Amino acid sequence: MKNIEGGWDISEEKIDKMEAIEEEYLKIRRNIVEERTKSVLGASILLSVIYDGSAGKACLKLYNLDDNKIYFWFDNTNHRPYLLSDLLPEEIVKKYPQILMHKGFNYMELVEKYDALRDKKIIMTKIIANDPLSIGGSKNSIRNILPVSWESKIKYHLCYIYDKKLIPGMLYIVKNNRVYQVNIEAPKEIKDRLKNIYGENLEEELVEWIKLFHAPIPSLKRVAVDIEVFSPVRNRIPNAEEAQYSIIAISFSGSDGLRKVLLLERNGVKNEVKHREFDIEYFKDERKMLLKAFQIIMSYPIVITFNGDNFDLPYLYHRAQKLGIRKEDIPIILGREYAHVVPGIHIDLYKFFNNKAIQVYAFSNKYREIKTLDSISLALLNESKVPISKPISELSPIELASYCFQDADLTLKLTQFDNELVMKLIVVLMRIAKLPMEDITRHSISNWVKSLAYYEHRKRGFLIPNSNDILSMKGKIYTKAVIKGKKYMGAIVLDPIPGIFFDVVVVDFASLYPSMMKEWNLSYETVRCPHKECRNNIVPGTPHWVCRKRRGLLSTIIGYIRDLRVFVYKPLAKDKSVDENTRRLYDVMQKALKVFINASYGVFGSENFSLYCPPVAESITALGRYAIIKTIERAQAMNLAILYGDTDSLFVWRPNSENINELLAWSKKELHIDLDIDKVYKFVAFSGLKKNYLGVLRSGRIDIKGMVGKKRNTPEFIKSLFKEVSNILASVDNINDIDSAIDRIRKLTKKSYIMLKNKKYPLNELAFRVTLTKSLKEYTKTTPQHVKAAFQLKRYGLNIDIGDIISFVKIRGGDGVKALQLARIDEIDEKKYLEYIETTFRQILESIGVDFDDILGTKHLDKYF
Repeated sequence: MKNIEGGWDISEEKIDKMEAIEEEYLKIRRNIVEERTKSVLGASILLSVIYDGSAGKACLKLYNLDDNKIYFWFDNTNHRPYLLSDLLPEEIVKKYPQILMHKGFNYMELVEKYDALRDKKIIMTKIIANDPLSIGGSKNSIRNILPVSWESKIKYHLCYIYDKKLIPGMLYIVKNNRVYQVNIEAPKEIKDRLKNIYGENLEEELVEWIKLFHAPIPSLKRVAVDIEVFSPVRNRIPNAEEAQYSIIAISFSGSDGLRKVLLLERNGVKNEVKHREFDIEYFKDERKMLLKAFQIIMSYPIVITFNGDNFDLPYLYHRAQKLGIRKEDIPIILGREYAHVVPGIHIDLYKFFNNKAIQVYAFSNKYREIKTLDSISLALLNESKVPISKPISELSPIELASYCFQDADLTLKLTQFDNELVMKLIVVLMRIAKLPMEDITRHSISNWVKSLAYYEHRKRGFLIPNSNDILSMKGKIYTKAVIKGKKYMGAIVLDPIPGIFFDVVVVDFASLYPSMMKEWNLSYETVRCPHKECRNNIVPGTPHWVCRKRRGLLSTIIGYIRDLRVFVYKPLAKDKSVDENTRRLYDVMQKALKVFINASYGVFGSENFSLYCPPVAESITALGRYAIIKTIERAQAMNLAILYGDTDSLFVWRPNSENINELLAWSKKELHIDLDIDKVYKFVAFSGLKKNYLGVLRSGRIDIKGMVGKKRNTPEFIKSLFKEVSNILASVDNINDIDSAIDRIRKLTKKSYIMLKNKKYPLNELAFRVTLTKSLKEYTKTTPQHVKAAFQLKRYGLNIDIGDIISFVKIRGGDGVKALQLARIDEIDEKKYLEYIETTFRQILESIGVDFDDILGTKHLDKYF
């Protein structure tokens, strides 16, 4: 499993194996499935589509709005898994007779497809099988028999969604055992806004897009779950697969008001302590406690965890089996990549918030550190975990209950804050990407774009090309990359003018790259198209040409998404004449669209994207350079002072509003791209390096680019010092405040030096904390610092294993580090810690004109000591 753009990108091999997992999904709790399989069902949201191996059919999981329960509908259209071949049936029979003898083979038929790469219709053979693994995934699958095939690596549940034109997240009803989408009216005022761009006769396809954003998004009933496990060793994270230690607490926080903790009585002492904020139920028998927990899990349509795929649910599953609970009584199915629950849906928020696109575009980088429940909750909720000063296993019953419940409650609140922003965002993203809830919350943005592209291909009867098809026809790159490791030339970044500048306005293009895709008709089939008459339609700065004869599929779709955000939902989200609740809903829409459009262009330059097309990616960046250069030329002609430019933004020093408005109007007329005011700074300090500056916005918020701030595993005293420096800079209002701020920062830094020298910092504030990811015996060639500290603890008789958090400090001599439990304050290597202070603050200080080496009146830190 690869981590792509902060999301989880599933390899094709693992996708095949996951089909087998889904086959057993509905075998468990068959009575529930039978009870909730309906031939008539009122308005329900389609949350998921799975493959039921025992029935040999696709199964829809529908959330009914009347009773907030999950119901099932099984396919009755005889839809089967399939692949496509360019061989005729008679050729397949002659060359590959083993296909007809394959136990999973069903039948073959001829189908017509449009080959967008070659701009022509073609006839292909559709080979239909009885089950997904017969198509691909097993060793002797039909896909492996053929030398080449098409559309054979698409997971079956997605194949079903695309063929049936289903839209997860939308409303459906079941009538006479048939599924129908509930018709949604596109609001007139939204259509009127788009008519200003597209003309009076809006395309029906665009109207269908509008409906995605105006179908109701009700509050979905859900429960957050967290567990705590006994561990005989301090700071050890128990192994979920071995599940050798008791589960001592299970907490639930539900959207319906459930606030409950199940506690295991230990040491033969019965505890009847109660808590005013949640109910506590005590158990003498761990097995009975787990059965009670499973009963609660099964009563909710949606179960939420934070890192539940990797720990909570696997541990519950394996522990239950160790305690003799029958597999069919455990409402958890462990897939290869994530954990399912029966009968509902499981969302792992850890993976959702770890998605880089969500972090950057939906939440504006409000959380940047290691993605823990604590750091994300603090950033988004201004709440944190219950602080504890001793290991979980040593907590009193009430302390344990409070700690465990807070984790579940924070997990739930992450889906409730800002008018249920996260849940609404998930539903809207499902509708856009055409992905079930489990997939959208776990997969990367490239998978979202791929799913949308595949859906649109099937909808139009297009052949979905193999990656090799695209690369063999269009794979050549012509521009030379400036940045090491890149394949082609990227965006323009101007050298900034070093110094401090007050009253700086940043203008940026509204969705520059998606706008270029739309305006220039960039799609994998239109760039370097097969038509000779189009070869003079050259992309500036490249030898690539663009088709004039047909509209590109992806340029059309991305154009729709871009226009809906830029011209409809983004302005409506800020329109004070619209009531607040509607504005907040529009804000969800524009954020969801922002996530898509800001990632939609980049995937074409990623080898992991199935429609990877280097000339498209190269053309997009070339047009971005063209736009920014033309805008700089225009700005200079208007005597605007450009301090810095980066990709799609220009930093303008003290512009008057008339000139700025003129520049915005010019961009719209000449480049057909909207240029907007993005930020207004009180001041910006440029270090002179590209992508490296510090600014204070009018709101007082610090904006830091490329400078060292909070880092994973950074000691607490560095984090505190960085926060204090940031607060000092935020207080600067004009040039007269700079000297005072510099003086305060100088004094603060000196104070930190002196505290280090005089051993005034507590040891725990100097500690680095790193989790052990491998067993100690696996470290044979290199020994990282935290591993050295782990070996020290082992020599003292402590049992160190994978998952243990190793805390260590820097010392003089020996290994250079020492485990926190073994260290003394007089051993601390002050110089090493001074280097960390310097790394953190040199760029910040020098950007405001302070030479870090001069802070103490010396050029060498060692002289200070």
